[in-house]
Amino acid sequence: MVSIGFGNIVHANRIVAMVSPDSAPVRRIVADARDRGMLVDATQGRRTRAVIITDSGHVILCAVHPETVAARVEADEDAHEGESESRRRV
Repeated sequence: MVSIGFGNIVHANRIVAMVSPDSAPVRRIVADARDRGMLVDATQGRRTRAVIITDSGHVILCAVHPETVAARVEADEDAHEGESESRRRV
């Protein structure tokens, strides 16, 4: 699980892509997800800084920069890797 800000979390293994919301194709993806009922707005009323696309087709709007979310995912993976290594030593 990875925090995407304001107490919201997403399962890291379900993330397919994290993109900036500035381009027209991404805006179309967001609009299509809204029409299909697959849009999750996790911005808490703030500016959308990242759009997360999941393997289930859900599109999540996030107020945290994509680089920040990616760093949190990587930190979580590193923590789990260290955890499994310590279990192997025992």
